[in-house]
Amino acid sequence: MAKIIGGIATSHIPAIGKAIAHGLQDQDYWKPFFDGYHFVHEWLDRMQPDVVVIIYNDHGLNFFLDKLPTFAGGAAAEYHNADEGWGLPVSRPFKGYPEFSWHLIESLVYDEFDVTTCQEMLVDHAFVVPMALMWPKPKRSIRVIPIAINTIQFPFPTPTRCFKLGRAIARGIESFPEDLRVVIVGSGGLSHQLEGARAGFINRKFDLESMDRIVGDISTLARMSIPELVQMAGTQGVELINWIAMRGALDRDVVEKHRNYHVPISNTASAVMVLENPGCHPTEERTNLCQ
Repeated sequence: MAKIIGGIATSHIPAIGKAIAHGLQDQDYWKPFFDGYHFVHEWLDRMQPDVVVIIYNDHGLNFFLDKLPTFAGGAAAEYHNADEGWGLPVSRPFKGYPEFSWHLIESLVYDEFDVTTCQEMLVDHAFVVPMALMWPKPKRSIRVIPIAINTIQFPFPTPTRCFKLGRAIARGIESFPEDLRVVIVGSGGLSHQLEGARAGFINRKFDLESMDRIVGDISTLARMSIPELVQMAGTQGVELINWIAMRGALDRDVVEKHRNYHVPISNTASAVMVLENPGCHPTEERTNLCQ
């Protein structure tokens, strides 16, 4: 059966994509941020996942205000990127896994989550930037399943609902009858606000507390309301619900392997975390993925 080996929480700021495109990783402004991903590369090399489920929020490339599902799942054979106007180079398509996607979507619907099924799906910087950060040398053998959560147009799903979505994602993955190692990615945040009287708002204290709670006190984050989350993290900081959904897909007790927090990147608090499910270790034997 498919097994979830762990999760990665990461920022997805468009400026990161531009820095990668222009080779700025070692510049003073960028180095503290990109150095935080060296461990991520080493961990992924050791763990060798077969499939990545990326929980992210679309910014208008695939959905817009006239039609914006609360939850959407990709079921395509490949996922294309396109120009969003940020000056980012358009990425090559990402390889999907339709059989696994359909299984996961059906499982979510049977688990009472009404997911919009996308047999064609454009993926924006919230998907592409994390892939570039995790695999600086593109690994096109890795297969991807995108899960989009609405953080653009009210009403948003509550943190509790997103945590329950993560639990349902885990049940769907672990009922797929194929020997696969799956990593869950939560893409977004941390605190930031791009408009209004609080433009440039960053809440370092809340960010660091949230990173602690992602590991050991997720219920406190999951009980927050959307207005509370916006107040503490900023309008766009509500993307933390993507991290909460990722955490919901992991075991109750996880091992924190790595974290890095850096401020600011383009008026945003940026961070990365690596969480590992207990008992999931790199192994040459593929029959028992997680004891």
